[in-house]
Amino acid sequence: MHPIIKTILVRLSLGLMTLLAVSIIIFSAVEFLPGDFTEAILGQLATPETIAAFRKELGLDQTALVRYLNWIGGVLQGDFGSSFSGKGSVTGGTGGDRSRDVVDLIAPRLWNTLFLAGMTAIIAVPLSLFLGVTSALYRNSIYDRAVNVTSLTTISFPEFFVAYVLILIFGSLWPVLPTLANVDAATPMLERIQRCALPALTLTLVIIAHMMRMTRAAIINLLASPYIQMAILSGASKREVIIKHALPNAWAPIATVIAFNLAYLVVGVVVVEVVFVYPGIGQLMVDSVTSRNIPVVQACALIFAVTYILLNLIADIIGIVTNPRLLHPK
Repeated sequence: MHPIIKTILVRLSLGLMTLLAVSIIIFSAVEFLPGDFTEAILGQLATPETIAAFRKELGLDQTALVRYLNWIGGVLQGDFGSSFSGKGSVTGGTGGDRSRDVVDLIAPRLWNTLFLAGMTAIIAVPLSLFLGVTSALYRNSIYDRAVNVTSLTTISFPEFFVAYVLILIFGSLWPVLPTLANVDAATPMLERIQRCALPALTLTLVIIAHMMRMTRAAIINLLASPYIQMAILSGASKREVIIKHALPNAWAPIATVIAFNLAYLVVGVVVVEVVFVYPGIGQLMVDSVTSRNIPVVQACALIFAVTYILLNLIADIIGIVTNPRLLHPK
């Protein structure tokens, strides 16, 4: 077996083991959430018999180990369980079980978050690579300093501040973009893009500095390598040295920082979603934690974990394929 393929398979197996460990941590963390869902729904005046019956209906009367095995077994089959907030057979009398599958609840929210993340990535990744390469190409110039000052300024402000500044500029002083991103399944694509413009611009300004500065630093670090000096002595232009010689060997650190920032676009957009009233999975998780909707919280947390692990695996694979020397560290 080729060493690269073997290393990739090892990384994939480690990713699966990490995901298993994370699932245990997620389940344990949810168990330690304060309060009780049944008491929150039924109220303090509910009798112990009613609470016990409701807990039995939800499966909360079982031991933690049994509930974990049932949950992880269902996840492996694509079943994340039913949302607690739709249960009504005990509290509703003749209403029957009005439970709603977690997958049906999460799917539209996840699509909204992925759409916003994809829209941001299409703008941020090429722009950050362009700025990083050109900053390294014109190192210590006025252009390089201007790009660095601008990126450091945007990254120094929290997301909500950047969002409110953009709302003030593009929604009040120069009203060209909608300030609310309340989209749904029936929203046309062009209108969806227009409503998501401000959230995408906010996220772009927040994450572009990391990727741009890592690209610039990786390329500048490689410029001191002997093979780069040889390329310069052979008569290659500065542009050819950076694009043909330095950039291909800088993909490993660049891919890693891009993966981290893309993961942030999926799991770290809660503040942006709240500011722009965007119906994403981050806001759903916050609402579910508040209402103690355990199945939804677990499903959202697991999706976040899978996103981080998968994107980091992709970054590792890119680093290995583009730089086989990583297979044989000294």
